[in-house]
Amino acid sequence: MDARLNLFGNPVAGKSLKHLVAAGKVLADSTLPAATRELVMLRASQINGCAVCIDMHTKEATHAGESSTRLNLVAAWREATVFTEAERAALELAEQGTRIADAAGGVTDEAWTNAAKHYDEDQLAALVALIALINAVNRFNVITQQPAGGYQPGQHR
Repeated sequence: MDARLNLFGNPVAGKSLKHLVAAGKVLADSTLPAATRELVMLRASQINGCAVCIDMHTKEATHAGESSTRLNLVAAWREATVFTEAERAALELAEQGTRIADAAGGVTDEAWTNAAKHYDEDQLAALVALIALINAVNRFNVITQQPAGGYQPGQHR
């Protein structure tokens, strides 16, 4: 499969992505746990069908020591017993935040309250920004049909 647009070769797309990468650096430096960040990005990418991001975040999480069992169960996290209550709250927020158009009220008060039980205000801010950011990146990749499979951990650092 060939991409419709070279995202890094096009000056407008490249400049836009540069800002998204900078936002990602802020989030990487936050106190939101790295494992939670990867799980959230993986789940949103699964929902959005973003093969590039699924490839990237699966490999980054594995490289950071995440187990294949947990990664394989992200798509079915509700039925899986391998996630903490905090991770489950983050995954619920990620799903609802990703599926805003599918839900009449957006993110429910219940999902927000549950996340707030596990994360402080700065971590919640990071979680919200992360969900918004990964959805933006997913859309860049899906719209332009970026091919997946060749990502190497650390490639975009």
